[in-house]
Amino acid sequence: MFCQRFGLEVHVTRHAWERMAQRKITRELLLDVLETGDIRYKDTQRLWVAKEIFERDDNMVCAAIMLEDRLVVKTVMHHFSWEE
Repeated sequence: MFCQRFGLEVHVTRHAWERMAQRKITRELLLDVLETGDIRYKDTQRLWVAKEIFERDDNMVCAAIMLEDRLVVKTVMHHFSWEE
């Protein structure tokens, strides 16, 4: 999988695949979130990408990401909201 937005290959960890399966989040939905979701950086390497998916009733879907030589998806969450 490749993310045009970041110009990097995407590596999804085993943990993230498991959470995606539990939460019925497909590979295509994950890629849509990565390409078009809102981004918030924790620091230069750690960030979250989240998007409200109107077809779902579980609020925003969010991916926790590490920027390395590729985009590493550490986990995928639902019922997510940004901390203010």
